[in-house]
Amino acid sequence: MSTIKLYFNPLSGHAHRPWAMLKLLNIEFEEVLLDFFKGEHKTPEFLKINPLGQLPVMVDGDTVLRDSTAALVYLALQYDPSRQWLPVDPIRAAEVQQWLAISTREVFEGPGTARMIKIFNVPRDYDEAVKKTDHLFTSLFEARLKDNDWLVGDHPTIADVSNYGYIAAVTEGDVDLKAYPNIYAWVKRLEDYPNFTSMPPAAPYLPK
Repeated sequence: MSTIKLYFNPLSGHAHRPWAMLKLLNIEFEEVLLDFFKGEHKTPEFLKINPLGQLPVMVDGDTVLRDSTAALVYLALQYDPSRQWLPVDPIRAAEVQQWLAISTREVFEGPGTARMIKIFNVPRDYDEAVKKTDHLFTSLFEARLKDNDWLVGDHPTIADVSNYGYIAAVTEGDVDLKAYPNIYAWVKRLEDYPNFTSMPPAAPYLPK
């Protein structure tokens, strides 16, 4: 049995990245669910694993990864001999890296933040988050996906996995994803991909 252990919470688009990738690669792993609302990611025990007190954390033997996109890179290189999920071609690999960076900044600051404001009531500027979302979607994602099924190359990569979560869940931020038809089709295409695990709805994991 695999030694991999994933500390995560289904509410987190960051945590969805390695969670989905592990399942795509059919890797057995132990799920350790931590409750944000009970502060389980800030306990002394967890802070020994990740002093930043953030999720996800993936542990594979002696390897501890505290960053969601780093976990994607590791899984693709360590467990995917076909190299589908992270191309070896320098240009394609660099393109993947660009999209990973976008997923952790622009996607989080736009659709990710709009969702957080609505479901967590975080004190952020909702109108600004929606404005960033629309600009990101129309100027970059819609343009890329107009004539391409995937973000890099002709098959899905970790670039798609990394960007998917917060974009798929943007409807929980009261943004109509169907207003962006190319993105909407890409989300559905990825959700229909064999062994892909969709971003779960937030409601079951919120405090009652």
